[in-house]
Amino acid sequence: MNELIIDAANKKIFLMLIKDRNIYSVSHENSKTNYEKLTILIDDFLNNYDLKINQISNLYVNRGPGSFAGIRNSLAVVKGIYVAKKIDYYCFSFDDFDKSYKNKYENIPNLCDKLKIKKNLINPIYLS
Repeated sequence: MNELIIDAANKKIFLMLIKDRNIYSVSHENSKTNYEKLTILIDDFLNNYDLKINQISNLYVNRGPGSFAGIRNSLAVVKGIYVAKKIDYYCFSFDDFDKSYKNKYENIPNLCDKLKIKKNLINPIYLS
């Protein structure tokens, strides 16, 4: 099972791939230019590990709190992938989890399952 975690709500755009129990990650500057090419960043990241988007089992996207533009763009990209490829997604917030899990992205798939986070549900948390 291959899982992709996307977080553009914070200071960096962060991508994590969990592939065959291995964990890979990359971060990019959180800028307007990178928001506009988020799908390219994702595709390049997956290509580095010989994967295509249709080989991803589940997507996890940070719904905030955080940057309005980052959350909006990442949710739009994930929703587009769902519509085009039928890959289920989960919108998480670190506020949903116990504080001891803060910023431990590799735990997100298990935590979403354990806490029964609903799939394919968008409920963003924007900072004003």
